[in-house]
Amino acid sequence: MTELSQLIHNNVRRRIADGEVAVSMIVRLVQSIEIANIAKACGFDSLYIDLEHSSFSLETTSQICMAARETGVTPFVRVPAYGAEYVSRVLDGGALGVIAPHISGAADAERVVRHARFPPAGNRSVSVGTPHLRFRPWPMEEARRVLNEETTVVAMIETPDAVAKAEEIAAVEGVDILMIGTNDLCAKMGIDGQFEHEKVKAAYRRVINACRRHGKAAGIGGLAGRPALMAEFVAAGAQYVSSGADLSFILASGTARAKEIRAMKASPTR
Repeated sequence: MTELSQLIHNNVRRRIADGEVAVSMIVRLVQSIEIANIAKACGFDSLYIDLEHSSFSLETTSQICMAARETGVTPFVRVPAYGAEYVSRVLDGGALGVIAPHISGAADAERVVRHARFPPAGNRSVSVGTPHLRFRPWPMEEARRVLNEETTVVAMIETPDAVAKAEEIAAVEGVDILMIGTNDLCAKMGIDGQFEHEKVKAAYRRVINACRRHGKAAGIGGLAGRPALMAEFVAAGAQYVSSGADLSFILASGTARAKEIRAMKASPTR
């Protein structure tokens, strides 16, 4: 591993390459850099800032990405759209991966790859002095090569049509992970909230098998409240797990603690 590869270091890619599970958390509430150290303290490999479902600015996103990288947590960004105005900019701002929603086929996936990777793998515009490089001048050819190697492209599978096209999406060069957005998929299949439905399990089987055939990883999204189901899909071969969001963690822990205190019995007063 070169000095630059060690400097950039993508935890998610390492975990998956080693046959392990990469665990990620969603950031859509906390807009300060403390969330990076919290993610580290909790033991997450990665966090991803959800620009599709939050009001975060690109500046805030970049600050959190840079803070995460300093703590050793790999930052991804879920973009609201996959044009260069989002994909390339969040990567230039410090992200080491982009999660692209609503991928419906190979053409969509290819578009994300074009904006996420430098030539010859894509058309991402060359930028110098990025946070990944610690703002140091590195030979351009080496910097482009290592950033291409370390950047992760995640295609979200959120519709029955996308599931049906999992094979062609997984075949796209430059896509690393196919992650099922289970909430949206259930809604589109007319089984909203029925996560245990056989249609959901069949979708996971199809996506995981497509990923296996093309040397890609499968990911789990939207099942934070169903740990047994997550375990089932991990056992089937999924390696990237979106384990929940900052807000859900606060609500779950706070609710449990309040319930615990309410259950305490006070001694009768005299």
